[in-house]
Amino acid sequence: MYAIVGCSECSHLWLLEGRSETTQCPRCGSRRPYERRRKFLETDDADHAREVRASMLANRQGEGEAFASVASFGELEDDVADGVVDDEEFLTASGLDVDELEAAGEDDPRGTSSTGSKKEIVEQALADLEAPTEAEIVAYAGERGVSAGYVERALEKLLQRGIISESRGRYRRL
Repeated sequence: MYAIVGCSECSHLWLLEGRSETTQCPRCGSRRPYERRRKFLETDDADHAREVRASMLANRQGEGEAFASVASFGELEDDVADGVVDDEEFLTASGLDVDELEAAGEDDPRGTSSTGSKKEIVEQALADLEAPTEAEIVAYAGERGVSAGYVERALEKLLQRGIISESRGRYRRL
């Protein structure tokens, strides 16, 4: 059995598989008896439970219509499983020499970066800053050479993928 439950402390929604005596919120750590948790849905179908939770999160963010236009988890999973091409196969099909590309990467004149990629810098801002606003993340990333436009796009993608959430202008990792 799968259940979508909510936290009365921080309003986080998550999936529980099976049933235990107590549950702990993965976001804020509050512990409650299973019976006292608000259950929005109980079902035997994991895909259905994920679909409903994702829909609830999209509606919270004002993206319910966009979510409705996306195929179900099961359909998306089938589409991805059939169409995955690994990097080497893609590069070879594009007419590029994989060995030459790897050698070029090793000879990068910029050297190695101690701060990481642009995406890693945005993710590090979310980890280092306590419930940051978009402006705080932009400032953090800007100090490390990442443009505000990139930060905005990265935050939007992380929100869409369910890796972070935004509430009242503040961001958190899920």
